[in-house]
Amino acid sequence: MRKPHTFHPQTLDAAMLLGLEVARARRERRWTTNDLSERAGISPVTLRKIERGNPTVELGAAFEVATLLGISLFAADRKELSTMVEHARTRL
Repeated sequence: MRKPHTFHPQTLDAAMLLGLEVARARRERRWTTNDLSERAGISPVTLRKIERGNPTVELGAAFEVATLLGISLFAADRKELSTMVEHARTRL
């Protein structure tokens, strides 16, 4: 049996914020959960978990959905995000 994990409140807030943004952007585009989950290659159940802010959802799935909807990650566009990755690699 898997031991339940307690998440930090900031983690829960970030997951909820991303979920709310995903739900908003999906509805603005008038996409159903089936439409978006199919585009993202995930199940509708996983998409609903993302939209509800479930922090146990796979990070790649959540980021893929956000990217498909045009939601910026880390407040950066694609080019800026690439620059941030290179900068972080240099610092590491």
